[in-house]
Amino acid sequence: MNVLIVRLGALGDIVHAIPVAAALRRACPDARIDWLVSAKHREILDLVPVLSSRLAVNDRGGAAGGAPLAVAIGAIRKARYDVVLDLQGLIKSALIARMSGAPRVVGFTGRYLREPLARLLYKERHDPGGGGIYHPDETRHVVHINLGLLEPLGLRAAEPEFPIAVTRSPVAEDVAGRAGGPYALLNPGAAWPNKRWPPDRLAALARALRQRHGVASAVIWGPGERPLAEQVVALAEGAALLVPETRIADIVALARRASVMVSGDTGPTHIAAAVGTPVVGIYGPTRPERNGPWRAGDVSVKAPDCECHHLRACRRARMCLLDIEVGDVLTAVERRLEVGRA
Repeated sequence: MNVLIVRLGALGDIVHAIPVAAALRRACPDARIDWLVSAKHREILDLVPVLSSRLAVNDRGGAAGGAPLAVAIGAIRKARYDVVLDLQGLIKSALIARMSGAPRVVGFTGRYLREPLARLLYKERHDPGGGGIYHPDETRHVVHINLGLLEPLGLRAAEPEFPIAVTRSPVAEDVAGRAGGPYALLNPGAAWPNKRWPPDRLAALARALRQRHGVASAVIWGPGERPLAEQVVALAEGAALLVPETRIADIVALARRASVMVSGDTGPTHIAAAVGTPVVGIYGPTRPERNGPWRAGDVSVKAPDCECHHLRACRRARMCLLDIEVGDVLTAVERRLEVGRA
C-alpha cells in the first residue's frame, strides 16, 4: 500500500499528526508512507523514521525552499498513491489531495475542517461524531481525532505513538552544562500574541524555581522572539539563561533533558509533550482539552472566562492571559515536578 499524508503545517499540528504515520507503519510494515509538508516545517519530519519520504513544498512563495507547488503535484501524481489522507482540512490541501489521482482521498466531514468546503473534494469523509473543530463541547484531543481518520482504512490505534529520533545536540549539551543540573525549559513566544504569557511573569517563575527548588531555567525562542527571551533572562536576576538559536533537533534534545517545560500553546510545547517531557501549558484562546499536553500528569493552566476563542487577538483591553498569576503556574509546575517524567 502506498499512502500520502497531507499536513503542510503548522509545527504543533504536524506533531499532533505524527501518530497517524506511526499507526500506519505499525499496521503495514511494508507500506510506502510519504508526507507532504511545507518546506518551513520539514525539519521535524526528518526526525520521524517511520516515514518513507518527505515531500517538501514551497506553498508560501518566496525563498523558503522546497519544490514549487506545481512540481510537487506532478511528483505526487507519478507516485500513484493508493490512499491520500488530508489532515490539514483546507481547500488548498484538499485540492492537492484530489489532484493526486489516488483512488481513495480521505478527509473529515465539514465541522472538523477549518475550511468546510474542502469536504467536497474528498472521495471519502470521516465523521468523528463530536461537536466539531472549534465546538466548546468537543473534549477529545486533536491527536485522537486525527487517528480517527484511519478508521475508513479499517485501522485503529490503541495509543498514540510519537517516533522521534534521538540526535546529538551541542546546543542542548551546552545548556545542560551551564545550568549545572536539572533545568526548566521556558518558552515566552507564540505565533499568536494572545498565547504569550508576559516575560515578567516567566521571569518571576524562574526566580521562584531557583529559590524554592534549586532549578535553573533555560529560555528558548523562535524567529523574531529573541527580545522576549532576553527580557525574561534580564528580569530573572540570574535564575534563567538564554538558549542560543536552535534547530528543531535542538528543541527535541533540550526538551528530553528538561525537568519540565512551561509554555503556551505553540509548536515547542507539543514537541516536548511528544518526547515525554513533563509539561505545564498556559492556555487562553485555545482549549487545553483539544490542544493541550495530553500525557497523564501534565497540567494546563487556563485563563478563566477567556473571550477570545480561537482568535489571534484578544477582545479585551486587558489580555486574558493576565488573569493567570505567577502563583497559579508555580503551583502547577510544583505539582508536575512531583509526578515526574511519564
